[in-house]
Amino acid sequence: MIKKSMIISLVAAAVLTTVGCSKGTSAAKSSGVDKLVSEYGFQWQDTSKPILNKKGAEELSFNIYSSKNASALDYNDMLVMQNLFESTGVNVNWENVSESVYTQQKNLIFGDANNRPDAIYHAGMSAGEIIKYAKRKVLVPISDYLEYMPNFKAILDSRPDIKNQLINVEDGKIYSLPRIEEMGLLQNPNLLFLNKAWTVKAIKDGALKGVKEADVKDGLTLNASQMEALLTYFKNNDMNGNGKTDDERPLNFVYNNWQGNQCDLYGMFGLNDNLEHRIIVDGKVTYTVMDERFKQATNFIADWVSRGLIDKVSFEQSQDNFLANGKGLETYGAFYWWESETVVSKPENYITMNPLVGPDGAQTVCVSNNPETGIGEVIIFSTCPNVEVLLAYFDRYYDPEISAQINYGPIGIVYEEERDEKGMLVQKPIPAGMTSDELRLQNAPFGIIYLSDYAWNNVVNMEPRAKLRLDRLQKHAKPFIPDGVKPCANLQFNMEELNVLGTYETNLNDYIRTNLIKWLMKGGVSDDEWNKFQKEITGKVYLNDVQKVYQAAYDRFVKM
Repeated sequence: MIKKSMIISLVAAAVLTTVGCSKGTSAAKSSGVDKLVSEYGFQWQDTSKPILNKKGAEELSFNIYSSKNASALDYNDMLVMQNLFESTGVNVNWENVSESVYTQQKNLIFGDANNRPDAIYHAGMSAGEIIKYAKRKVLVPISDYLEYMPNFKAILDSRPDIKNQLINVEDGKIYSLPRIEEMGLLQNPNLLFLNKAWTVKAIKDGALKGVKEADVKDGLTLNASQMEALLTYFKNNDMNGNGKTDDERPLNFVYNNWQGNQCDLYGMFGLNDNLEHRIIVDGKVTYTVMDERFKQATNFIADWVSRGLIDKVSFEQSQDNFLANGKGLETYGAFYWWESETVVSKPENYITMNPLVGPDGAQTVCVSNNPETGIGEVIIFSTCPNVEVLLAYFDRYYDPEISAQINYGPIGIVYEEERDEKGMLVQKPIPAGMTSDELRLQNAPFGIIYLSDYAWNNVVNMEPRAKLRLDRLQKHAKPFIPDGVKPCANLQFNMEELNVLGTYETNLNDYIRTNLIKWLMKGGVSDDEWNKFQKEITGKVYLNDVQKVYQAAYDRFVKM
């Protein structure tokens, strides 16, 4: 059964408020709901009790279509889903397909009104898709049914910032259920790790000035000149002792990857860059590619590339290749990633650095737009019968104890049966021969959850590696972000704005990507090339028009 928590007080208040102010809506649906109550024991107010009685569990069912990871069990066979049936009495038949199959079938599902499932889990709906299908009355307006979702309604009532990311600006309603996992990790996807033994050797050989052996520990700060000298030393010497001087990789990352990417290098020039090159600075939507410092940074980085200080493979390799190449014999002098433990065989040989200090003294980091609230995760089709029951069932996913199991795996497999001294869930030891990722992917469906400060402090312990990441970010990334710099949140657009983005944004992004990789790989950008780029980015690919759309959406977001 679901654990009671402090969230219940919010839930209770939300239920009373909703029941008291939704008489019109309830009257319109009362006959159907009355039948569900009288025949099937439908109840939603007490989230610790079943939603349906035995008859309801036997006679009512829902068909839900969902993509899943290839490593995951069929959702019908997952213990967490079986436990949810036992605790709710709601029978769900899961149809699992691969992510690639869902991508191929998505439009067909929406186009075939006679053969749709009741809902799609892991729906991956964009704001534009939601507006389109909401206008066609294909989707259930979930916000009309919040009476039956006490957990979710409590979240919306207490967190207007989350609510504002979900509201369809065309009609003010909510048409999808979100995934909310707030750990404070996604905003800063890079940390810089440095090979300790190689650095000590460089100091002993006089290649690194101004640094003592005792300084080579977590929190080391190097300026651009020192880092350049160190990378040069790594490149020119047999650092791993295998008799070769051509297999050392001085500085590594995965170009344009969601984590462990190149963006922190632009921090040496005071830019909080990210993969979209779009950031909020003092309330203004700002494109870093419009800043003269972007040209200076690009030329600086391109020089490191041309001299072999940054491994050119960084611009070609996949994330999987990067991780595989870090194992075994040490070849990485320095690299960007979230954690050294994932990348190299002996993470104890690497220290976590502070951001590099640029030629003019700037020192900051990437601020990513990766959101901690994922919109469009679940949608319900308007043809779904007994939608109140299905939404009451999905509402249980937002209980923090259930959320933890949806996200990581069930009690008994991933979590201990016994809680710790604070009454919190504790992870079991990883079975021999498995990694934590493998165990999680097998047993957790992911999807809609709510894990925020309350959950981490009262219900479930963070994974040890997540705690380590957060600790490192608190020390070596977050202190270096200027006041007034924020990520561009999930923004909701109206149809006119979506048309502007649909017309211009893809071409804009392609134009930036094409030029940037050319400059980085071919020695930099000349003044003439830069001036041409600045003219064309507004006159040819319409950055200003795109920027205005984001600014209008952001202004609405902060005023809601």
